Amino acid sequence: MELIRTARRAGTGNPIFRVPTVASSATAAIAWAAVAAGALLSGCQKASKAAPVPSGSSLAAASGAAPTTFPPTAIAPRTAADTRPVLVCFGDSLTAGLGVDPSASYPADLQRLLDAQGYPYHVLNAGISGNTTKDGLDRIQLILAQHPQIVVVEFGGNDGLRGLPIQQTQANLSSIIAQLQHGGARVALAGITLPPDYGPDYIRSFNAMYPALARRYHVPLLPFLLRNVYGIPGDMQDDATHPTTQGDLQVALNVEALLHPLLRK
Repeated sequence: MELIRTARRAGTGNPIFRVPTVASSATAAIAWAAVAAGALLSGCQKASKAAPVPSGSSLAAASGAAPTTFPPTAIAPRTAADTRPVLVCFGDSLTAGLGVDPSASYPADLQRLLDAQGYPYHVLNAGISGNTTKDGLDRIQLILAQHPQIVVVEFGGNDGLRGLPIQQTQANLSSIIAQLQHGGARVALAGITLPPDYGPDYIRSFNAMYPALARRYHVPLLPFLLRNVYGIPGDMQDDATHPTTQGDLQVALNVEALLHPLLRK
């Protein structure tokens, strides 16, 4: 099966920190960042407008009358009869699945992986292309309205590519994590990096932001979301920034390993 074939590529031990066979984690991250400037940002901006949430979705009813849109998703809306705990994937285009069918986004793959292992979670894709940490912070009440047990937080790339102050980006992420934890959710954090032309000082501070937040809030960290994806033939789209269908499955495997200490059967 495809899941088994791709999972085998993750190797043994902890797949989050395994050195890729194509390049080291640091090399892959730098290479990704070198072509990401503009591609992530412009790719997000060129994305089609997000479709309204289906009326049956609990997301559509959240936050009162305030209209909120999410990307199209093949993950079935949660119904009143669905009592599974909610797991929200909360982020930008890398979470939304820009450039792939909604059924091939990493949250959709994560749902299938969890189902196959008997983990009774309902995964919601709350990714919106182009979102910054400020946009995420503005949406936090909508996420809390889902009463999630687990939230994967993936933001920061668009902040960095716009050269926004790292202190503000970190403060926004800090507030997102703190509010989610205060609302009773367990949080996992996924990071990204920046192109070298943003300067070593800015990049060093940007990269240090994620582990600092993970330590402060005692949350598991995936330092580079595209680990074992960037540099793998067939795993990246032509923009060299967003994963293909094949790549998103590996992202789901990365996130599944990140979440493993938080999952309950």
